[in-house]
Parts: sequence; C-alpha cells; structure tokens
Amino acid sequence: MESNFTNLDLGIFIIYIVGIIGLGLYASRKSTGESKRDYFLAGDKLPWWMIGGSIIAANISSHHLVGVMGVAYERGFVAIVIEWGAILVGFNVLLWVFLPFYIRNGFYTMPEFLQKRFGGGARTTYSILVLLTYIFVEISAVLYLGAISLQSLLGIPMLASILFLAVFTGVYTVLGGLRAVVWTEMLQLAVLVLGMVALSYYTIDASGGFEAIVESSKDWELMLPANDPDFPWTMYLGGLLCISIFYNATNQFIVQRTLAAKNEWHARMGVIFADYLKFLIPLLIIIPAIVAPKIFPDLEKPDLLFSMLVEHLLPTGLVGLVMAGLIAAIMSHLSGAINSCTTILTIDVYLPYFRPNASEASSVRFGRITGVLVILIGILCTGILVYYSEKPIFIYLLNAYGLFTPGIATMFLMGIFWKGTTHAGALTAGLLTIPLSLLVEFFFPEMPFFNRTGIVFWTCMLLCVLVSLVTQRKSEAELEGLIWTKESLSLPKSEREQQKGWRNPFIWWAIVMAMVLYFYIKYA
Repeated sequence: MESNFTNLDLGIFIIYIVGIIGLGLYASRKSTGESKRDYFLAGDKLPWWMIGGSIIAANISSHHLVGVMGVAYERGFVAIVIEWGAILVGFNVLLWVFLPFYIRNGFYTMPEFLQKRFGGGARTTYSILVLLTYIFVEISAVLYLGAISLQSLLGIPMLASILFLAVFTGVYTVLGGLRAVVWTEMLQLAVLVLGMVALSYYTIDASGGFEAIVESSKDWELMLPANDPDFPWTMYLGGLLCISIFYNATNQFIVQRTLAAKNEWHARMGVIFADYLKFLIPLLIIIPAIVAPKIFPDLEKPDLLFSMLVEHLLPTGLVGLVMAGLIAAIMSHLSGAINSCTTILTIDVYLPYFRPNASEASSVRFGRITGVLVILIGILCTGILVYYSEKPIFIYLLNAYGLFTPGIATMFLMGIFWKGTTHAGALTAGLLTIPLSLLVEFFFPEMPFFNRTGIVFWTCMLLCVLVSLVTQRKSEAELEGLIWTKESLSLPKSEREQQKGWRNPFIWWAIVMAMVLYFYIKYA
C-alpha cells in the first residue's frame, strides 16, 4: 500500500503542535505561580468535567494507541481488561475509599496520607518507588513509543523525535504547573477522540464493515486459562487488583486532578466521568486492532500497527488529525507525569528534608528546576526500551508495574482499613516489594507476571500483618479521621444538596458499572 501522508497532513500536524504549545504558555501566564496550591493543584478550581477529562487524557498515551493496539492485534479482545479493570477495581477504590480522605485532609500528594497515617519512613518509601515508576516506566516508555510512530510516519530519526516530544511538552508543563497541564489536556482529549473515531471508522470499513466486528466477537474472551503467559484469569485474584489500585487510587499522576477539585462532589463526579471515558476510548483503540489482521495479516512487530493503519488507510487531512491525536496523547501523558514528579519532589522531599520553611516562591522555583531534571533523566532512560521489542511493549510496562505496586497497594489498603497496621508493618511491605518480585521471577521465570505480582501482593499483605502484630500501633486519637468508615460513602453534609436527583453520583456510577459487567458476563 502507498502512504497517504501529504503536505496537507503535515500542515495540520504543525498547526496543532503550535496551537497546543501556545495554549500551554497562555495557561502558564494565567497562573500566578507564587502559590504552591496554585502551581501544583491549579488553585482548587477544577470542575468535574475537567477532572474526568484530564484523568483520561493523562492516562491514555502512546502506550495505549501504540502498545494496547499491538496487544489487541496479537491477543484479541482480552487486551481491554486492563482498561476496564480500572473501572471495576481502581476507580471504585478511589471513589468510595480513598477520595474522601484525600480531599478532606487537603493533601497535595499521596505520600502525605502515608505521613499522617504512619510516619516519614512510609512517605519516603512511597516517594522513591513512585518516582522510579514515573521516570523509568511512564516517561521513558511514552517517549519511546511516540518516537516509533513519528519515525515510521514522518521519517524523523528516533533521537530527534524523543527530544522534540520531551522539550516541547516540558516547556509549558514546567512554566505553568497543573493549570497549564489540565488546560492543554482538555484540547488534547478532544483531538484524541476525534482522531480515534476517524481511525476506527476507516479501519472497520476496510476490513469488511460492522460484519467484521460481529465475526470477531465470536472469539472475544475476557477470562483466559490460568497458565496464559500474559492474561491468566488468576490475575483477578491479586495481580490486576494491586496494579489497578495503585495506578488509579494511590497514584499521584492520576489522583492529583481530584485534589484540585472545587469540592468533593466535583471530585467524585470527575472520577465517574472518567469511568465513562475509560469505557469508550479503549473500544476505539481495541476494536480496530482486532479486525486489522484482515488488512495486515502478518505484522512482525505488532507495535507498528497504529502507524500502518494511519499511513495506509486514512484519507489526506485525516492522517494529520490522527497524528495530532497521537501527539496529544503523548504530550498530555508526559505533562502529567512530569508535573506529578515535581509535586512529589517538592512537597515530599524538598520541604520536609531540606527547607521546611521555604517560601511559596522558593517551592515553585524548586518544582520548575526538578521538572527540567526529570525530563533529562526520562530522555536518558528511553534508550533502555529499545531492547524490548520482541513482544508488544505494553506487556513489558505491565511487568514493570508488577515490580513496584504490591508494596504500595499494601501500605495504602492496610493503612486505611485496619487500625492495627503499624509503621513498621507498612515499611516492611514497601521495602520488600521489589526484592520479593525479583526473587519470584528468578525462581519461576515462566510464571505469568500477573500471577507473580499477585503472589508478591498477598505476601506483602501477610508480612505487613505479622510485623504489625508485634510492633507498636498508633493510639485511637492519632488515627481519628484516617480509618475508613461508612461515612466515607457519603458527601459532607455541606455538599449533600448538590446530589439531589440526577446529580447524585451513585446513579451515574451504577449505569457505567452495569455496562462493564454486561461485557464481562457475556464474554467471560
């Protein structure tokens, strides 16, 4: 097939890049930049639709458009379980368990919860683990996968593509903080959805229309055998559970948007709006990949599917739009990860350990400096992923998450549900998560990584309990307001007027849950 990429597409692509950078710089000028709360949490002014849209714009990136599409091409409909698992597990835990504690305590970061519940050691352990995850998994992987597509479609060398994406995203992110991040993410989400709708339509049409989807649905499965190397059904017993809880409920990168909400009602509705987007957008990514073998039956490298579909199926003009959608996904994800790193480094490292009495301006300045450093380290780490190309890169990302997440999920879950959890117990789980993961992988190299992650997760939970039983717990007074109760299910009394009738978050939550459960029941 011949490429359909023309000068018109290049023009559309360039106009988008210039526009998004301009919007980011404009938003950065709207920020005063003098207040920590303004720079890191957009001044607590975000409405529900910006929260939900921003969560998904930050979440969906090149490792979805490129990585998940590659997994779906190779493995089928089961690729969607990670995305819909967030609706069933992670976002539910955020919505009904942790969110009230984050909002009502006025936290900037997730480590602040651990500081208040346990102490400084747990806070530092989380900060180190999550910063490693952001830099080595989030930032480097997104740059790598984005560079693959730019090289394939535009012929831009890999290194130049990586530098282009990192530098232009970093400019407005470092200058404007979360306000600039969210403003640009809303435009990026719109472009992303438009681009994926166009790509889905032309791919499905070229593969035989709606009949191709119906035919492929006969092979759709969401539950695979326990020995499946990538998606065993046993992942629901631990592996998927802890990864989803970490990523969607205790992850600064995702949760930071809810901390910037106008109030708790807006925060909850924002998470539920994210549920609906999380239901729809993965379908736009995965269904085209499932029918794509009818067009490209023998791709040696599944991660190239996205660029192949864009380059050979879309008409002139739409190629540029979909490429803009890819760049939108990459830049929104990068900006969110960079902003989360700077927030944690400032609030959880710089202020408590180096300059407790630093001024607001000094804190913001430090955040900007660390943003630049994070970008540089992310660029250097991107080269590591060049060697992971035999399988879809998304599988390797999930594998990497499995190293870090069991201990983090344990600290948060045990901390909020059991009064008896001690600082020593939480530290045991956090510090042993990587050694235990590597140990299991060494002795059982053929074990599916989801099963390995589940084993380490429940081992961390057990060790946390055992250590907590023989160490000093906090008093009832110290734990007041930090342990989950049924009151957490309801809004504060001052906001309950907002949830009357169709404004009740529970109604909209129940609808999206029913839609997801229908697919799970039908294709189990």
